[in-house]
Amino acid sequence: MQATSVNRVDTPAGVTRRETADAAVAVAGRESRLLLSVVFSFRNEEEVLPELIRRLRGTLNPLDLDYELVFVNDASTDGSLEVLLKLHEEDPRIKIINMSRRFGVSPCVIAGLRHTRGDAVVYMDADLQDPPELIPQLLEKFREGHDVVHTTRTKRLGEGRFKMWLTKQAYKTINAVSDIDIPENTGDFKLLSRRAVNQLLRLGEYDPFMRGLVRWIGFKQAHVFYERDRRFAGETHFSLLRSINPIREFIRGLTSFSEWPLYFALIVGFIVSAGAFAYLVGIVITTVFFGMHNPGWPALMVTLLFLGGTILFTIGILGIYIGRIHQDLKRRPPYIVESKIGIQNEGFSTDCERGRA
Repeated sequence: MQATSVNRVDTPAGVTRRETADAAVAVAGRESRLLLSVVFSFRNEEEVLPELIRRLRGTLNPLDLDYELVFVNDASTDGSLEVLLKLHEEDPRIKIINMSRRFGVSPCVIAGLRHTRGDAVVYMDADLQDPPELIPQLLEKFREGHDVVHTTRTKRLGEGRFKMWLTKQAYKTINAVSDIDIPENTGDFKLLSRRAVNQLLRLGEYDPFMRGLVRWIGFKQAHVFYERDRRFAGETHFSLLRSINPIREFIRGLTSFSEWPLYFALIVGFIVSAGAFAYLVGIVITTVFFGMHNPGWPALMVTLLFLGGTILFTIGILGIYIGRIHQDLKRRPPYIVESKIGIQNEGFSTDCERGRA
């Protein structure tokens, strides 16, 4: 009787079955016919969606792969959903996730990633500033063995110089005081392998800073360079308050990957205390030994205002960290899905997600 050979993957010591399975999926996805998932988070892009899908089809149809397009609708108020529903009837590869209300970009991205099935997953904005024609270059890097393929912008048309300068300084600061290195001009348009996506989802952070987390998970990473275009149609959907988005992203990134602001507050507090003590010693010496009269009202007011500002600044830093802790302790889900169209799977689930459900 002839023994039947069985293909088996041995698990090395210290490596979990989950990690081994992720590695096996990564290898299988590169060697077999590829399933590509493309995820979009959007709000009110009625004018852009038909052109976006036309260009995606023109780019992906000639390639030797299967694909799905996952659109996460962040409570659009225009006709975006109707446009997608019509396109879905024509092409079932177009899939839709509708949020119960507006949750913002990061929760929508996480929702999209959780409901993908692809061996490789591309996330990009729906406004056509990032060209779909770049996807074959991302796939080429993926097939070379890279788990994360970033797109780096050599030019950013339609964006102001002040915003560009502010963003540049923000990422320089984050890189200087944290244990990650976010390359300059690297945006959210990127490709992730299945195991990279799974690792991101297992982190289970409530308000993830995706650009930092993608670097933090490691694996083999590569870059593709391109010029970012202006919006294809319509206007940006950020309000005036949201125009300070680089500042908000800077604060979120800094507090996600560095405790340096806490130490900075401690150092400032020490310097202020030392200065106040030195000032007190100076008053005592000039009064006792030189008989100088120190009315002190101007100095007192300046000192009080300086100390008050320092205290408020320190409390603000602590408040940001405590606020992030508070968000996680509430165990609320980062988003709620109202409906899914064309999606049969329940989505990737983590212990953290089940705990919030």
